[in-house]
Amino acid sequence: MPTSTYFVQECPTCGRNLQVRVEYLGKKVVCQHCGARFEACDQSDLNLPDDSAMSVLERADELIRQSGINLARASAASRAG
Repeated sequence: MPTSTYFVQECPTCGRNLQVRVEYLGKKVVCQHCGARFEACDQSDLNLPDDSAMSVLERADELIRQSGINLARASAASRAG
């Protein structure tokens, strides 16, 4: 009786870890938790530069700062109007 080999991939939408059959690598799959569609890929094979995590965090901080400024402006405008 043949057995399937799986790898673990995080759903890019809900963040849950999914067991994906290796035969689905490179194909579109559906998260059984949230229904999101994404391409199955073994994320351990991704060769990202070491500083990529820092640049992502810096970008996230920038977006948070911008949204904080926008929220402060919206709050001030709603009090004035």
